[in-house]
Amino acid sequence: MRNALMAVSFLALAGCSHSTPTAPASSTQAQAASVSAQALVDAPDRTEADRKLDAGRHPAALLEFVGVKPGMQVAELMAGGGYTTELLARAVGPTGKVYGENPKVVLERFAEKPWQERLARPVNQNVVRLDRELDAPFPPELNGTLDAVVSHIIYHDTGWLAVDRAKMNAAVFQALKPGGVYVILDSSGRPGTGITEGQTLHRIDEQLVREEVQAAGFKLQEEANTWRNPEDTRDWNSSPGAAGERRGTSDRFAFKFVKP
Repeated sequence: MRNALMAVSFLALAGCSHSTPTAPASSTQAQAASVSAQALVDAPDRTEADRKLDAGRHPAALLEFVGVKPGMQVAELMAGGGYTTELLARAVGPTGKVYGENPKVVLERFAEKPWQERLARPVNQNVVRLDRELDAPFPPELNGTLDAVVSHIIYHDTGWLAVDRAKMNAAVFQALKPGGVYVILDSSGRPGTGITEGQTLHRIDEQLVREEVQAAGFKLQEEANTWRNPEDTRDWNSSPGAAGERRGTSDRFAFKFVKP
């Protein structure tokens, strides 16, 4: 009985209540696995600027929804200044790796300086910078190696950036391992608007996202309501610069797709 209780306690700490480890974890992995998503968010060395965004972004819920664990290899599309990338880096720990991709126009317009500063932080030593376009976000050597790819409130930007989304989603599919997940969060647009309001309101019709990603071979595994706001009229600009006091309150969908 005592051994059974110890096993249950280990699983609870590791966040793996539905499966047992197939091999003994290293001491570093075991220690990292016991850290909750909220504890990662509460880490004292996070910047004050990042903390100010937490209330609207629900970062602990994001890490839990992605299912990121120590030792994983994950990637973020259009990482920008790296708010989410750093959270992923903390979650995968020193035995994992995070690939942060940014297209040229994003780096030139606003991200280069904050991205450089982010990567210089010791906590991001396990982050690999990828300066690539969204049509081909990963180098060939990553094919079949990733556990998760995250698209955090940027799918709508693929419209005004003239991205070939079929190529982008196919590239994500190819980079993931079987069973790997593609997590997409974005501000929801009104039904039928497609991606036409991606630049003006920074929103996208979620049905379009479902159809495009599933066309690439993915299966929709799960949705989350954490970021939903039924009171959002979805007719205002949700971009950080334009939203003002409403920043972080847009109705946002969260999809987790899986590669079969």
